[in-house]
Amino acid sequence: MSENPDSDSDSETASGVAGYMQRAKQQALQNVEHVAEGVAAETLSEGKLFEIAQSIGDARLEELTVADTTCGYCAVGCRFDLYSDGEEILAARPTAEEDAPVNGISTCVKGKFGYNFVNSDDRLTTPLVRDENGEFREATWDEALARVAEGLGEIKAEHGGQALSVIASSKATNEENYLMGKFARQVLNTNSVDNCNRLCHSSTVAGLAQTYGYGAASVSIEDLETTDCYLITGSNTTEAHPVIGTRIKQNVRDGADLLVFDPREVQIAEYATQYSRVQPGYDAVWINGITRYLIENDLYDETFVAERTTGFEDVKEAVVEFTPDRVEAVTGVPHEEIKTAAETIAKADTCVFGWTLGLTEHSHGTENVIAMANLAAITGNLGKPGTGVSPFRGQNNVQGGGGDMGPLPDNFPGYQDIADDEIRAKFEDAWECEISPEYGYYTTQMFLAADDDDVRGMYIIGENAALSEPGINHAGNVLESLDFLVVQDLFVNETAEYADVVLPACSFVEKTGTFTNTDRTVQMVKQVMEPKGASRPDWKILQDLAHRMGRDWDYDSTAEIMDEVNSLTPLYGGVTHDRVESDGGLQWPCWDEDHPGTKRLYEDAFNTEDGLAHLQGIGYSEPAERPDDEYPFTLTTGRVLYQYHTGTMTHREEGIMEYTPSDFVEIHPDVAVNYGIEDGDQVQVESRRGAITVPAQVTDRVGRDTVFAPIHFAESAVNQLTDEERLDPAAATPEYKVSAVRINPHEGDSKPVQSSDIELTGDD
Repeated sequence: MSENPDSDSDSETASGVAGYMQRAKQQALQNVEHVAEGVAAETLSEGKLFEIAQSIGDARLEELTVADTTCGYCAVGCRFDLYSDGEEILAARPTAEEDAPVNGISTCVKGKFGYNFVNSDDRLTTPLVRDENGEFREATWDEALARVAEGLGEIKAEHGGQALSVIASSKATNEENYLMGKFARQVLNTNSVDNCNRLCHSSTVAGLAQTYGYGAASVSIEDLETTDCYLITGSNTTEAHPVIGTRIKQNVRDGADLLVFDPREVQIAEYATQYSRVQPGYDAVWINGITRYLIENDLYDETFVAERTTGFEDVKEAVVEFTPDRVEAVTGVPHEEIKTAAETIAKADTCVFGWTLGLTEHSHGTENVIAMANLAAITGNLGKPGTGVSPFRGQNNVQGGGGDMGPLPDNFPGYQDIADDEIRAKFEDAWECEISPEYGYYTTQMFLAADDDDVRGMYIIGENAALSEPGINHAGNVLESLDFLVVQDLFVNETAEYADVVLPACSFVEKTGTFTNTDRTVQMVKQVMEPKGASRPDWKILQDLAHRMGRDWDYDSTAEIMDEVNSLTPLYGGVTHDRVESDGGLQWPCWDEDHPGTKRLYEDAFNTEDGLAHLQGIGYSEPAERPDDEYPFTLTTGRVLYQYHTGTMTHREEGIMEYTPSDFVEIHPDVAVNYGIEDGDQVQVESRRGAITVPAQVTDRVGRDTVFAPIHFAESAVNQLTDEERLDPAAATPEYKVSAVRINPHEGDSKPVQSSDIELTGDD
């Protein structure tokens, strides 16, 4: 149906900047007509009338606040201009291309449209405290902060600082996460500070740090765009990181090879040169199978191995057991596919190895990452253009806030070990406090320690632990039993329901600072509208609370906080707000203010004492829990395009919710027939820890022995089914990707399920 651009109905329904401009032009025409009446038709042409309308529209546009900023969803680090009238975000539009080094003019659906959460009716805009009846009531900031200082202070006085823990936020800025770590150690006297990185890529950090020295991506986005070959595993790239997915698809269209290994035939597999379905939980097996083939057939880079690595003989010995027959029997990947994958990598001039949580969220995730690091090294695909390892990070600032800034139980900012006497003395001097050399609890360990009353109080900032922790029935019991819990967030989420005090924080559009993206680029985040109600930026809340607990913090801006960061953190030694703004972003390491930043790691040496990559032989490992007769299926979990993490932001976006409004479980058609299940039927999915009931999506994206469910919905929280106890020994990451389950039809109305991999047209 055609539309009349001047119709009243359009002016009422148009929204954002387009609607604002349209209404301004119409008002201009009405004003001109009112003044000139009949004379206007004789003295002014239609073109002149439009010219007048345009000039008034431009004047109205000048009344808006426009800021170039960095997206607050995933960690791709897209930049764009946000438009606000002071009350709401009206639009996201491309910024100058030189100010958007990662995405250019592209954005995904969430970055372009997902801002209704900022003005949601249930947005938390004033502090809440429990009254004498245990119910929440509104409070002043003075009362709320006094309650927090008293609650945390009493536990510290009676049980010591080690009985307290802080969960920091990968949604917050670098500067705020730096203060979260400082607050834990200086104010609370605890090293038990951690963040959501523990639940996702901490095994990446551990594995890459052990082998190469830095627990981060070695590549730049440019390498991802120009490589000859990709090996991607455990990554639903086009849905979880759409802009990176677009770059990969464009390069594949231009001739690059794409190898995808995954339990699900995710959308990126549709573009693959080769897709191989793997049995969940056995990634090191097929990776070692490829490595074995390369070594046995002299297809590895002998010069690179000889000159730039140690440990090759250990790897060579370790992979002997991964024969083609054994790899196929364990993982389901045929020998021919191992062979062709190995030969594709070997013949390519360059290759990038990419992964996300399908490789890491296992009880042996660190071993998986080391196996992948071995493979990248023996093929010489490190330190030169178009090569490297690229763990795609999930939360907007999990690289910077979740790692670089040091809200970690074992590291200060810049991955400086708290057990190192010289490093610890530097921070003790700067922060004027004593710091224990003993590592604190990881996030997953905090909840286990609370069972034994070793942790009695928590301060949780921007993290919905009641949904995101494994075995959330256990997590809920822990949160309820704590002596004191303070939650700092945008909403009274599932975690805040357990809190003694809830503090209203700001979203990323209401404050200024920096984020660090998945390729180590530090970029500016700029305030585009005032904080809603009485909400405050996290750094200001922390500063006020530190004052009340005896510390004299005196920061006037986040720029000042970054100056303190670079004075203590060699990786960020040259990072300042002025430089990030003028250079359009800086990639660490950036050693001083004359250093240009580092586009690509390991060009000359690895970050180890001898400058070499330390390869390690990885043997056979298997999931902590395997399917059996009672629980015959393997449940794996993940993300979908139109949702984000636990839904705190996306569930408040009506348009986005129309695409994926509820949870579901993917079931193979043959299994569905055997169980009498049709598409949309209600299905109970049950593990040894809990059960959920969700509609079925019958699809051959999953194998016959596997079912899949998203992570985004509180109503049917899939982490009721996952295991909180069996963790990766090096990284303490839970095994979200493998849970033994059984399925059964369940009474209830059939509910059609929207496909989870609809592809957007345009700039996705």
